[in-house]
Amino acid sequence: MTAPGRPPVHEYPVTVERLLVSPGHAYFGRPKDGPDDVETQDAAEVEVVAGLGLRGDRFFGKAAHMDAAVTFLAAEAWEAVAADLGLAAVPDPLLARRNVVLRGAELDPLRGEDFELVTAAGTVRFHGGRPANPCAWMDRVVVPGAHRALRGRGGLRCTPRSDGRLVVGPATLRSPVPLDPARAGEAVLRRTPLP
Repeated sequence: MTAPGRPPVHEYPVTVERLLVSPGHAYFGRPKDGPDDVETQDAAEVEVVAGLGLRGDRFFGKAAHMDAAVTFLAAEAWEAVAADLGLAAVPDPLLARRNVVLRGAELDPLRGEDFELVTAAGTVRFHGGRPANPCAWMDRVVVPGAHRALRGRGGLRCTPRSDGRLVVGPATLRSPVPLDPARAGEAVLRRTPLP
């Protein structure tokens, strides 16, 4: 039952496929020089701290990234890029360096919205911010053309609104707006950004 004055909650079964935590930036400087060799944890579980991000991650508590401390990527978007480029296999989605790789969720409608991700470890609230636009590094670490193919599919930057933990596995996404999981891999391109 929805409380008076609150929008209805739409629930979607999703899967948290991967969780990335890295204390350093692998893609720094010029792509032609190659990525930095930094520790990257392909985690089964991460700690989320409200307003700060994922404990141990490079964006944790950084003032310039407070509104974008946790990044989400739709697994379907990564697969669509591989299909568009005619790749024989889907590259490792962690090459995109997004924190949460989620299957079954259209991310773009969550811009400017508060939503919840419920995993076996509990519920964590997020605020959807600006798109996580791809960088030129994608042409270097994935394949030439990946940067262009990822435009409009790079994911979503979010601010954590509550403390908690996320774990890999089945989950539920609670959204105040309807989502179309079938559109999770589609590119969304705009001339002007939305909030």
